[in-house]
Amino acid sequence: MSECAQIIEVLKRTLKNRGMTYRELAKQVGLSEASIKRVFAEETFTLQRLEKICRAVGMTVSELVRMADQGESNSHYLSVEQEQLLAADPRLLACFYLLLNGRAATEIQTRLQLGERELRALYVKLDAAKLIESLPGLKTRLRVGPVVAWRTDGPVRRVHERQVKAEFLQSDFSGSDEALHFHTAELSAASAQLLFRKLEQLTREFADFAALDRNLSVKNKRSVALLLAFRPWVFSMFDGLTQQKKA
Repeated sequence: MSECAQIIEVLKRTLKNRGMTYRELAKQVGLSEASIKRVFAEETFTLQRLEKICRAVGMTVSELVRMADQGESNSHYLSVEQEQLLAADPRLLACFYLLLNGRAATEIQTRLQLGERELRALYVKLDAAKLIESLPGLKTRLRVGPVVAWRTDGPVRRVHERQVKAEFLQSDFSGSDEALHFHTAELSAASAQLLFRKLEQLTREFADFAALDRNLSVKNKRSVALLLAFRPWVFSMFDGLTQQKKA
């Protein structure tokens, strides 16, 4: 896929994630719906028009290009060495997490109760690990992310997974902004594979949302978690029933 096509694909996905139709977009940029559709179909974007469209969906052109440059998803795997560094130092991991979510240095200092020298020391470690690029004035630029997909058998999950699962499942999921779905069925291999691909698409959309909202102010967003699980499974109740019949 060419760079232009990749940028347009990300822009289309962003429109879908924002729930914005071509008609709604056309109104915001001062074009007809037919003109917008033609622009996307023929890939005839001027820089000025692209800037207007990006502004309409709540992003900048540079953010769009960065998302396209990161490929199909904004999620990113770290190296084992990078994960080992973070897993070994909870404060460094917390600092990295806050940076991933667009938090400024002052917010990180307040949240982690750090002095400026302590924060700089953490930045030096993250920079040396090629996770961020340190900039003047305690500013940084991410070299990964903005969503990190932790390795299934990696150091971070080995250290923190049990605690994360326990805390995540403490909720009864009865809130208006909470959801827990559990379904079982017998599926063909083809159907199971199709469902698996849909779950992967959902994780990509989650990463896209994180990328789009990264630079929003803290008051306009909050920390959320998405847990997806899919596996071959048979309820142990059937084993118990079989044993009772044998007895």
